[in-house]
Amino acid sequence: MGGVNRADDRTGGVGGMRGTGGGVNLLVLRGHNAALVLDLLRTAGADGISRLELAERTGLTPQAVSKITARLREDGLATEAGRRASTGGKPRTVLRLVPEAGHAVGVHLDRDEVRAVLVDLRGTVVGERRAPLDLGAGAPAVLTAVTEAVRETVAGVLPAGALARMDSLPGEVVGEGRPDGAGSAGDAAGQASSSMRLARAGSPGGAGGVREVVGEDRPGGAGSAGDAAGQASSSMPLARPGSLLGVGVALPGPLDHARGVLHRVTGFPEWDGFPLREALAERLGVPVVVDKDTNAAALGLAAGGEGGSFAYLHLGTGLGAGLVIGGTVHRGARTGAGEFGHQVIQLDGPPCTCGDRGCVEALCLGAVARGDTAEAARVLGAGAANLVGLLDIDVVLLGGRTVATAPEAFVRGVGTVLEAWARRTGQEAVPVRVAAGGGRVVAVGAAQMVLGPVFGRGGG
Repeated sequence: MGGVNRADDRTGGVGGMRGTGGGVNLLVLRGHNAALVLDLLRTAGADGISRLELAERTGLTPQAVSKITARLREDGLATEAGRRASTGGKPRTVLRLVPEAGHAVGVHLDRDEVRAVLVDLRGTVVGERRAPLDLGAGAPAVLTAVTEAVRETVAGVLPAGALARMDSLPGEVVGEGRPDGAGSAGDAAGQASSSMRLARAGSPGGAGGVREVVGEDRPGGAGSAGDAAGQASSSMPLARPGSLLGVGVALPGPLDHARGVLHRVTGFPEWDGFPLREALAERLGVPVVVDKDTNAAALGLAAGGEGGSFAYLHLGTGLGAGLVIGGTVHRGARTGAGEFGHQVIQLDGPPCTCGDRGCVEALCLGAVARGDTAEAARVLGAGAANLVGLLDIDVVLLGGRTVATAPEAFVRGVGTVLEAWARRTGQEAVPVRVAAGGGRVVAVGAAQMVLGPVFGRGGG
């Protein structure tokens, strides 16, 4: 496969590569190669894939693939899925991913509700919890609500103690994560996942078991959050079958995704400067990743197969956009991209909760409050047309509880505006459709912030 370096059988490294100080970081390369194999096992589904096919599609040697798959089987992540006839030789054994070997929780923290989903390694939802919430009730109440939602979602699905503190697990991690970076968004996003390891359990419950790291984090990149998400293909903690890898939390912005710190959340400025990731990780005892709701949804849609460049417009209690450019979630230099709802399209218009006037969000939600869905869709379309003209995206996806009340009307209204824009500019109209995933799209995307790095994809 183009662009994938071939592994050296003797070392697990990349043939021909030289690193400073006498060689390549073999743990990094092994972790990266394991992620490539795991992702192919995931996409192969229940039918599985043979070792020869894995070698052909990754560019790794058959010997390297055999070593990786042997370890994945030992870790409980892969298993045999039967045999497949081959041309001119004995039938090939095919392998498949074991979805229940690990799980992630995704939390959608909205202004008036918390929704938590538990997904397996394939991204299938196996548990869900919804509860009312007041985001303005203060940190203690909100943290308690999120903690209870996570614990109740996990209960009954995962083994007892799945949310026990990671440092209480038997054994020690061999090798630590990347050192703290210089504070760039890229480094920080990687550091957010630095404690997530793909670990092999020692003797269950035994004091002497050592969890051996399959792969270390990849080195820090150039500093963009998108790069960092890929570099965070550090392995995740699988200390025992069915364990919890981590929790992804998605909520309205603005916020600092890299540090997990909230800014002046629209309508709730009292959250400014609150370290949500740190606070929840302390309570839950597992790794936590925090991002905007729209970014999480966009990430989940991309992981689910939505290709190209697209904008996900989320109209619920507020309005925002998740942007995927060239297959990567675009967060911006300060992780603040996507504040779509606060572009001013009417000077001296109605006041917005952000403190400005005439924002798309204020006009759109105002129309919704009056029961004028057609006007709300027209305003949303005006904002979408600005986005299409600026970014030249392939498709506009709509979601959120307000869109769910009248999906056809919103698709029709936004599409009409974009078609008029296309006629004026002489371009083809950008298609508009409702995003897949329904009301779970943000929560499932939040879980993908945790799962993505396991498979070498961008995550949190």
